[in-house]
Amino acid sequence: MKHYVTSLAVICSLAVNAQQKSTKKMQYPETKQIQQTDTYFGQAVPDPYRWLEDDRSKETESWVIAQNKVTNGFLSQIPYRKTLKDRMEKMWNYEKIGAPFTKGEFTYFYKNSGLQNQSVLYRKDNKGLEEVFLDPNTFSKDGSTSMTGLSFSEDYKTVAYSISEGGSDWNKVIVLDVATKKQLGQTLNDVKFSGISWYKNDGFYYSSYDKPTGSELSAKTDQHKLYYHKMGTAQTEDVLVFGGDLKRRYVSGSVTKDNNYLIVSAANATYGNELYIKDLNKADAPFVTIVKDFDFSSSVIHTEGSTLFIETDLDAPNSKIVTVDAKKPQPQNWKVLIRETEQVLTPSTGGGYLFTHYMKDAVSVVKQYNFAGQLIREVKLPGVGTVSGVGGEEEDKILYYSFTNYITPGSIYSYDPKTGASQVYQQPKLDFNTDQYESKQVFYTSKDGTKVPMVISYKKGTKLDGKNPTMLYAYGGFNISLTPAFSIANALWMENGGIYAVANLRGGGEYGKKWHVAGTQLQKQNVFDDFIAAAEYLIAEKYTSSKFLAIKGGSNGGLLVGACMTQRPDLFQVALPAVGVLDMLRYHTFTAGAGWAYDYGTSEDSAQMFNYLKGYSPVHNVKAGVQYPATLVTTGDHDDRVVPAHSFKFAAALQEKQTGKNPTLIRIAVNAGHGAGKSAAETIQENADILAFTFYNMGVTKLK
Repeated sequence: MKHYVTSLAVICSLAVNAQQKSTKKMQYPETKQIQQTDTYFGQAVPDPYRWLEDDRSKETESWVIAQNKVTNGFLSQIPYRKTLKDRMEKMWNYEKIGAPFTKGEFTYFYKNSGLQNQSVLYRKDNKGLEEVFLDPNTFSKDGSTSMTGLSFSEDYKTVAYSISEGGSDWNKVIVLDVATKKQLGQTLNDVKFSGISWYKNDGFYYSSYDKPTGSELSAKTDQHKLYYHKMGTAQTEDVLVFGGDLKRRYVSGSVTKDNNYLIVSAANATYGNELYIKDLNKADAPFVTIVKDFDFSSSVIHTEGSTLFIETDLDAPNSKIVTVDAKKPQPQNWKVLIRETEQVLTPSTGGGYLFTHYMKDAVSVVKQYNFAGQLIREVKLPGVGTVSGVGGEEEDKILYYSFTNYITPGSIYSYDPKTGASQVYQQPKLDFNTDQYESKQVFYTSKDGTKVPMVISYKKGTKLDGKNPTMLYAYGGFNISLTPAFSIANALWMENGGIYAVANLRGGGEYGKKWHVAGTQLQKQNVFDDFIAAAEYLIAEKYTSSKFLAIKGGSNGGLLVGACMTQRPDLFQVALPAVGVLDMLRYHTFTAGAGWAYDYGTSEDSAQMFNYLKGYSPVHNVKAGVQYPATLVTTGDHDDRVVPAHSFKFAAALQEKQTGKNPTLIRIAVNAGHGAGKSAAETIQENADILAFTFYNMGVTKLK
């Protein structure tokens, strides 16, 4: 999608009356309809807004500009919009420092002074002299270019880093001399969904697709390949290592710490992968198959000599850790090192130890083991919440981890793996009093009797009278777990009397593989039922009522919001679908969307699957004569993961068929992708707009 500028002559003159209680219906830009019909298993399905899928057309460009003009007109008339923006900016403006990491002669750390668009990478030498090493804020004038990856060579004298421009998943890789910070060689282009893994100091492995014909932001990409780039050579000479003949949608390669092996993971969907190993000490050594099956997930997390340490959910839905000799790495030779438990396991390593991170009802528990599988201790955590990190290099004497929850800003702790002692390393100083708020976890019953956890956070002393503005958030897919984490936007919501609730729906990873599978394909309705039941619980317990209830979600969570607001439009006052997957019949035809089929299935699979998808696809279930919640759809014009056409078509359908006065608007961020590519100022404004829209459409006239 092009960079849209509001001064273009194609903007039509649009009148909008944004007063909520006006008797005048919202006036939207005209969205033409075309004669486009697709046939699935003998059933004709019209697609009148197919033209909005062309992100390069002048017509789509004009439509985007016109929609943004109407949306901005509505938002500008909300009396406390600027108050929310100014307050959020003040809360946002605090120093943020990341955990340090040592590479050779330097110790590196990220720091953001407060309102910088991107965090800056600093380094200190052994004399304590500090300097800027890489400042992504200088990569572009508008702050839309971000650093997405960083990897040092074995001798730490060379570093490769990747950047995203305008939020796109298509990245570039740049190599620097660490001492001089001068670029080495030419920039590598067209790198996507990739890590950077060095082999000694000679070069590195990376992944990408062939550049598609047509739009690079929306055209289908389904054959991922692993390449090796040798230092001092052109990208055109890079060697194809894996994925040429074997067609896989997601391929990644990593070199083991000792440089003995190349491990390759290959997958066709976002769950389940094959695993291969190649001996790098033998010229022309073949790839040896570790796992040749997409039915479960496995990854090599550590090596000691020829012993591989593998995390897997084979015969262990909540995951286990096994060991095996690299010469005979197949599953029949695996030996269990750490058994599966009732909680989901995620491992990390550092300081000569193995750490197992468990989720107990979506809250962190961490245990420390040696590599013989002996338990050393359970790590004593600062409180109930989410821990991330607890890992580092093998030789590190001190490790670092972060701790946060919904009412506690993220703090960094140092950890001594020898003694088990934790100390505060970095605690943020921002204008928010945690002591005034509380979070509690509840369990509610879904439609089929399943117990589902939800965390509810709010200001202490809140009266449960059914009149509290409430934001219900969830995701429910792709084995992703929602664990407690602090957010400035949510803090501002609660500061103004709002309740913030997060439901841990099926489809996520909170309770392992079974919980995930229970929300996939022909069981996807379970996810929507869980979300609807969460809303009904909040109403029944008088936290809120339908008049004061908003639902919010992004990406797969945007689908969740779109499906629930079309299935139960009476239940919610406000709907906030962000970068959502909203056309379930065509999602797999864009970029890497076909890889989501494990969770969704596709409209081409069978008549049963087609009918199931059509039954909940938000774009196909907007009906005339229905009053839908006040809706603010948000997306980015450079989103090449969930292409903006999903949001465009859904907004157009809502605007055509909405009954009543509730506004149905779309806010399209320019030069932004799937959550990336936005400056701090743009992020603050977008979050303030969402809060203002939500409060306003709940009838709130004055903020607390």
